[in-house]
Amino acid sequence: MKHEEIDIFYYRSRLRLTVPNECSYLAVKPVWSAPLSRPNQYLALLDGKDEEITLIADPKVLKPRSLEAAQQELRQRYLTATITAVESARQEFGATYWQAQTDRGEREFITQNLQESSFWISNDHLLITDVDGSRFEIQSIAALDARSRHLLNDIL
Repeated sequence: MKHEEIDIFYYRSRLRLTVPNECSYLAVKPVWSAPLSRPNQYLALLDGKDEEITLIADPKVLKPRSLEAAQQELRQRYLTATITAVESARQEFGATYWQAQTDRGEREFITQNLQESSFWISNDHLLITDVDGSRFEIQSIAALDARSRHLLNDIL
């Protein structure tokens, strides 16, 4: 499959993929294979059953229209809220219940198995994924207020 020939487009609010003279997929889901370690590289295109159709090492080889359609879907999928303060965080039976202030307003969310749902980008930069797949980022734990840092220290 030649990636530069792929046509990705929206049809009736659903992302589709066509490979000229080969095949079409009625539902396609773009996902980053390594969103943290290799941002904007290794774009996987999945079918409606979440099976990989193809992996594109450099998405810039796509036609501009296809790249824009994929990027629009990726922006929705990888929407990340930045935590500015932690109001509460409590653990029960392996789940952590959070209440936090973010750049998108106050949010309540749940993480399951905090060791598996959190990723340290650096010693001070943390990314957390909740049970619904939403992403929350703490860009600098040191920059948080004392209460927020204390709550984080208790659960991390």
